[in-house]
Amino acid sequence: VKLVESGGGLVQPGGSLRLSCAASGFTFSRYVMSWYRQAPGKERELVAVIGSAGDRINYADSVKGRFTISRDNAKNTVYLEMNSLKPEDTAVYYCKAVRISSYWGQGTQVTVSS
Repeated sequence: VKLVESGGGLVQPGGSLRLSCAASGFTFSRYVMSWYRQAPGKERELVAVIGSAGDRINYADSVKGRFTISRDNAKNTVYLEMNSLKPEDTAVYYCKAVRISSYWGQGTQVTVSS
């Protein structure tokens, strides 16, 4: 089982990034996928979640209207489109797969700074 995040980096406030999480080793289309983030000195928090069929989407209040989660079950990939980024969005972003078991990726760093 493998979840590999990519797309993180350094971006200026107001900028955009698109994170990807490529899955392998399990039946991706059966799993609920989510993005979490963890800032230095803080607990890991849920950012967005998407149902196995691409429905049942929910966001943390702090990212509503700015972030969009999506998935492509043919490519075994979940995405997080992040717009209007703020310094407080700085964190390591992780994807998570949940069904009966749960799996985590290794994370990708997002830094929002001028």
